[in-house]
Amino acid sequence: MEIGNRTILTEFILLGLSTDPQWQLTLFGVFLTVYFVTLSGNMTLVILIRIDSHLHTPMYFFIGNLSFLDFWYTSVYTPRILATCISEDKRFSLTECGTPLFFSCVVAYTECFLLAAMTYDRHTAICNPLLYSSSMSHSLCTRLVAGSYIGGFLNAIAHTFNTFRLSFCGKNIIDHFFCDAPPLVKMSCKDTKVYEEIVLGLVGFTVLSSILVITISYYNILLAILKIRIASGRHKAFSTCASHLVSITLFYGSLFFMYSRPSSTYSLKRDKMAALFYTVSTHLVIPWLNHLIYSLRNKDIKDALRKMIKQIQTLNFWF
Repeated sequence: MEIGNRTILTEFILLGLSTDPQWQLTLFGVFLTVYFVTLSGNMTLVILIRIDSHLHTPMYFFIGNLSFLDFWYTSVYTPRILATCISEDKRFSLTECGTPLFFSCVVAYTECFLLAAMTYDRHTAICNPLLYSSSMSHSLCTRLVAGSYIGGFLNAIAHTFNTFRLSFCGKNIIDHFFCDAPPLVKMSCKDTKVYEEIVLGLVGFTVLSSILVITISYYNILLAILKIRIASGRHKAFSTCASHLVSITLFYGSLFFMYSRPSSTYSLKRDKMAALFYTVSTHLVIPWLNHLIYSLRNKDIKDALRKMIKQIQTLNFWF
C-alpha cells in the first residue's frame, strides 16, 4: 500500500538465525528437543499439583499457575522459530506478527504480577505462620492469580495496540528470527517518541511495582528468618524461598539484559545475538529450569511424582 511517496508495509520477511541449511537443521533439532522437554516438564508439574491432594496448598497453587504460564510462554514464539528454521517461505503478515507479540506480552506481564503474588504468599507463610491458612484462603489465591492475568491482558492490549498503530515502511526484510517490537519499531515511518513513552510507562509501572512488592516482602522475610534462633528452622524457612528467588533472578535478569538499553543504540545486526540469548532464555531455558527448580528441590513434588509413576505402572500391569 502506498501513501504519498512511501510504501506502507503489510508483509515482512524474516531472515532467520542462519542461511546455512545444515546449521538450520542443527538449530531445529536443538530447539525442538528443548521445546518438548520444557512442555512435558511443565505440564507434568501442573498435572501433579492438580491430582495430588497433598499439593493442594497456596504455595503449590501458585507454582502450578507459574508452570502453566511457562508452558504457554514457550509455545508463543518457539513454533514460529522452528518453522523459520526449515521453511523456505519466511514471509508473514502483520496479523501473524501481532498475534504472538500480543500473547508474549500477556505472559510476560502476567508473570511479573504472579511472581509478586508468590512473594506475598511466602511473606505470609514466614512472617505470619499461625495466620497463614486463614490469610491465604483459596478465594484470595484465586483473586491474586486472576488479577495477575487481568493485568497481563490489559497491559498486553495497550502494548500491542501501541505498536501496531505505527506505520512501517522501507525494506520488508527483517534480519531477525521472530517478530519482536524493537525491529518493527525501527522500521516505523512515524516518530516513535510517543510510542516509547507509553511502553516505558507500561513496562516501568509493571516491573517497578512488582519489584517493590518483592523487595519489601523479602526484606520482612529476612528479618523474620534472622529472628529464628534454631539453625534448622532458619534453613527450612529460607529453603521455601530459594526456588522462588532463583525464578525471580532468572526472569528479571534476562528482561533487564534485553530491554534496559536505550532505543537509540539499537542495531538489528549487533543485537541479534542478544535477542537470541533473551529469546532462548525466556521462552525455553527459564521455563525448563523453573519446573526443575520446583521439582528436583522439592520433596513433596518428588513424592507425588513417584506415586503417579507407581499408579501408571500398576495400570500397565493390569492391561
